[in-house]
Amino acid sequence: MENLGFIKSKREGMGLTQAEFAQILGMNENGERTVSGWERGEHKPSTAKLKIIQELPDYAPFSQKKEGKYPFNFIDLFAGIGGIRLAFQQIGGHCAFSSEWDKFAQKTYAANFGELPHGDITKVSAKDIPKHNILVAGFPCQSFSQAGLKKGFNDTRGTMFFEIQRILSICKPDAFLLENVKQLRGHNHGETLKIIMDTLRGEHFHSIPDDVPMSEEARSALNNKLNYWADSHVLRAADFGCPQNRERIFIVGFNKNKFKGIDFSKVFKWPDPPRTKTTVGDILEPDRVIDPKFTISQRLLDGHQRRKIAHEKKGNGFGFCVFKKSDSYTNTLSARYYKDGSEILIDQSHLRKRPRKLMPRECANLQGFPSNFIVNAVSDVQAYKQFGNSVSVPVVSAVAESMLSALTIARAQKK
Repeated sequence: MENLGFIKSKREGMGLTQAEFAQILGMNENGERTVSGWERGEHKPSTAKLKIIQELPDYAPFSQKKEGKYPFNFIDLFAGIGGIRLAFQQIGGHCAFSSEWDKFAQKTYAANFGELPHGDITKVSAKDIPKHNILVAGFPCQSFSQAGLKKGFNDTRGTMFFEIQRILSICKPDAFLLENVKQLRGHNHGETLKIIMDTLRGEHFHSIPDDVPMSEEARSALNNKLNYWADSHVLRAADFGCPQNRERIFIVGFNKNKFKGIDFSKVFKWPDPPRTKTTVGDILEPDRVIDPKFTISQRLLDGHQRRKIAHEKKGNGFGFCVFKKSDSYTNTLSARYYKDGSEILIDQSHLRKRPRKLMPRECANLQGFPSNFIVNAVSDVQAYKQFGNSVSVPVVSAVAESMLSALTIARAQKK
């Protein structure tokens, strides 16, 4: 039998256990035993599995040592591919726990951080979550977005906020950062955001109907009154060096029970956007490396043009958009980008070609991810979904720095 020693080297280089390695390969509950057999040379993977293993990275570029001293610990909920985690790692934080249910996002997360996130957070008891100073969560936003059905708390995804509430009420971290779509601010005439802010501040108890789906622990924790100073603010990616008209609402909170007498309205300041001039060309890869497959077909282009004309006749603004390198910024990258790329197409007239979609690497660039962030652990379709659902890392980094500064001041004043 051929030497399969590279499998163990690959797995250990990525920082994964045999069970985690099996999971990202999409194997069943006996996967750990199978991986162990491969590594002992008792049998070998199928040709298809072997190809997947060979394509996995040799190491996770953003893995962290579990040992050692860190300025603070944080947990990463609804982690996606780890955009918020990156920002908090960059300022010295240690990620003590992560959770993400999507198996494809888990694969990209594992490839980059050497850690397979826990799955469905509703099935994780708060008492099993390690001690942490900061909770961060980009909780599901589809139920509040223009692209979604706007069902809010009537949508299972919308109720994920109450999973955050239970963890805050039981674990009582010093601070938290939540991220969502801008539309949350106006959802249900502002009532949804009011419920969220009132819950975080412990100012008013809202009765949640029994038919709203949530875990038993979350339901029982609804009566646990929080006491956080909390504030929300909308920030735009293009103002922080990412050429994208992406606006997101951020909610920051600090534990008033731990920092009694501290006026966080004076201690915490939202970051001032540098408003550095950007161009779309800043995030594009050289023409010579663009695969022809990203150039859209004439049939798709004709369809885009017909739909745009139809919408313009109806007075709608919807339509495909083609951007030049010199443009200041693009539209917002969305999770539906994989369908046809209509919201962000790149002009190729200088090459006498039809417009093209962004490559996954360019989507990462547009969101401000580091150049060594691994984007090809999944298919292009999944990568488009992942970056469309992710965050603008420089924006989160700015907020994270402001939060850490506020915590440093608060701890000094507390003494």
